[in-house]
Amino acid sequence: MRILLIEDDKNLSAIIAEQLQKEGYLTDCCYDGEMALSYALNPGFSYDIVLLDRMLPIIDGLTVLKAMRRKKVWTPVILITGLGEVDHKIEGLDCGADDYLVKPFHIKELFARIRALVRRPAEVVTDHLISAAGLTLDTGLRRLNFGSRFVFLTQKETSVLQVLMKEPENTHTREELLWKVWGSAAEVESGNVDNYIHFLRKRLRELNCPTEIKTVYGAGYRLEGDL
Repeated sequence: MRILLIEDDKNLSAIIAEQLQKEGYLTDCCYDGEMALSYALNPGFSYDIVLLDRMLPIIDGLTVLKAMRRKKVWTPVILITGLGEVDHKIEGLDCGADDYLVKPFHIKELFARIRALVRRPAEVVTDHLISAAGLTLDTGLRRLNFGSRFVFLTQKETSVLQVLMKEPENTHTREELLWKVWGSAAEVESGNVDNYIHFLRKRLRELNCPTEIKTVYGAGYRLEGDL
């Protein structure tokens, strides 16, 4: 697996790259946003994961991330930063990051997050197009349509919504969503599910869509609309 590491602190970058390579990951390193864009937007590199520092010289990490998503580069991105406030995390995830890791962190946690992102449970990726509750989800493009309007989703947003849309009449527990999206051995917290439900509700509002993701208290989540 090939990883793009974008970190302006060259000492830290060297330490992380060494550990990644010991785990068998092929690793390319960038030290500023301009260099990062030239690597991240080059289709010839075909990265499996991008580890992106938020605070970069020349071009900041969020701008790099937004440029990737505008160019339809959907490579999973873990945003790495010293900014750990909830609003900072939400901003990064809303810009298209798939995960968020706050410095300082243990290298084992980074490995766990990489494993969680590259895991692709069969239940989540079998269908290309799914329609339910007035919505159409293209899992290949990660595009959600309502009528003539559409938004692009992150990898995890797509996976969570896919579970909900495949069985829209059912209530899905947090544990079920964790298992189907992150995998049975995923080292993630159940609060991740709540975060992605929050993001998906925002996407539905962007579409001006009457379909809702309803919280069934004590049970989980389900789609509520014209099923």
